[in-house]
Amino acid sequence: MQYPEKSGSKALPFIPDLSVVERQTLQAKTAASFAIDVQFCDRLHDGSHGPELTVIPAGVFEMGSAETEFGHRVDEAPMHYQQLLEPFAIGTVPITAEQFERFTDATDWVWSWELIRSEGRHPVINIRHGHAEDFCRWLSDETGHDYRLPNEAEWEYACRAGSSEAFAFGDSVSCKNVHFRAAFPYDEERQGKRFILPKCAPIAKTIEVGQYPANAWGLHDMHGNVWEMTSSNYSKSLANLSRHHPAPPKRRNKWIAVRGGSWFDAAVFSRSASRRPRLRDELDVNLGFRVVRELR
Repeated sequence: MQYPEKSGSKALPFIPDLSVVERQTLQAKTAASFAIDVQFCDRLHDGSHGPELTVIPAGVFEMGSAETEFGHRVDEAPMHYQQLLEPFAIGTVPITAEQFERFTDATDWVWSWELIRSEGRHPVINIRHGHAEDFCRWLSDETGHDYRLPNEAEWEYACRAGSSEAFAFGDSVSCKNVHFRAAFPYDEERQGKRFILPKCAPIAKTIEVGQYPANAWGLHDMHGNVWEMTSSNYSKSLANLSRHHPAPPKRRNKWIAVRGGSWFDAAVFSRSASRRPRLRDELDVNLGFRVVRELR
């Protein structure tokens, strides 16, 4: 199945129709067209590397979830086709505490003393949406390329990597491949089991990024660990989302959409279609972000 681009200039592939090998081949060809590797880093002013990025090809996918999917909520409907008209690069993992520290060291940004902070390769937490945007602007200045937060369609497209199932890995996950609240696994809840013995030792905090398997496009931690901020306003339905991206920005409201679930939440909230509202100025120990870098 192919869809014409909005401009009518060429056809976009329906990514779920492609095999994993075909998706990865398309990804590699897209990277080659920009003379970069599928996974790459930009240089900062001091010559060091910025966050690792992964190239995501242009294409079409179906956003949202069906009522038959276990865990489906009304804000994940209606299902609809989204056209990603241009390729982009997205962070291979969420931004880490050590990466965010480079930003704070280089600017006058200061942590509030009372906040819990992560360290090293754990995802950065307890930052507001505006702080994440400040980080993106700093990266843009440092590298000469345009960095920003992903919108909801870009995030879900990258997360699914061609999957039409509940997770990038299929219709089930375990605590061996997603960091969620171990006492609330997906399969056992779907089967209606009332008493569940966790299959993994509960870890009531973030873990270092990149510890679990990547999806078909090489992205880690799209499911679980921390909720990830997007640039999109939250709405109670997907009905009014733009169907083509890039899309003109909408007037902001006080709520943003976050994606991916977290260590604090049940596995059902880490599904590809799962979404939640968060206040734009909210702080939390299970809320982080990853970046998008424009390729054009």
